[in-house]
Amino acid sequence: MTEIILHISSGKGPDECCWVVTKLAQAFTREGAEQGVTCDVLDAGEALPASLLLSVSGEAAPAFVRERIGTIQWVGDSPFRPLHKRRNWFVGVALAPSPQSVPDLRESDITFSTMRASGPGGQHVNKTDSAVRAVHRPTGLVATAQEQRSQHANRKLATLKLALMLEERRVEAGGQARRDQWSAHQALERGNPVRTYIGPHFKLKVAK
Repeated sequence: MTEIILHISSGKGPDECCWVVTKLAQAFTREGAEQGVTCDVLDAGEALPASLLLSVSGEAAPAFVRERIGTIQWVGDSPFRPLHKRRNWFVGVALAPSPQSVPDLRESDITFSTMRASGPGGQHVNKTDSAVRAVHRPTGLVATAQEQRSQHANRKLATLKLALMLEERRVEAGGQARRDQWSAHQALERGNPVRTYIGPHFKLKVAK
């Protein structure tokens, strides 16, 4: 079965964009169910995440993902500032980098430790030491994962989070060309959304 990991990011947007990140993952999950594609949020720790990872799996996953990579626009009133005049909010969707594709990430440089999961997350939480903490020794970057039900899956997720951190760090330290490649996470292309959703129920706007 094909599995693709998407990174949905608010860029440097306000809380409204973080809210859209969560709602968009829910919209993708709903749309995926209609098309025989399974979408699972891999890291659902925060109420207003600046970004999240979404697993998309199934035979139709590649086509499903192709239609959603890029800038996504949501048109609606701010859920936090009722009098705010802005009604257009933007988030970015991109393929998450695989750990194998990040040159600065070697498993020999990562120290893994296990811990007991805490907080919401299902029956497995607080019953097994399934949560994983990954430390990238050369940089001191730390990633934790407790959302998955097995220690192996959380180890894989923590490594993926480190890959994202290292890639963002590498691009920020690099030249303009590499920063442009990461534009979905830094400065979204607001004038050219690949999909537009409207209203609190995230109704897809159909192009005429």
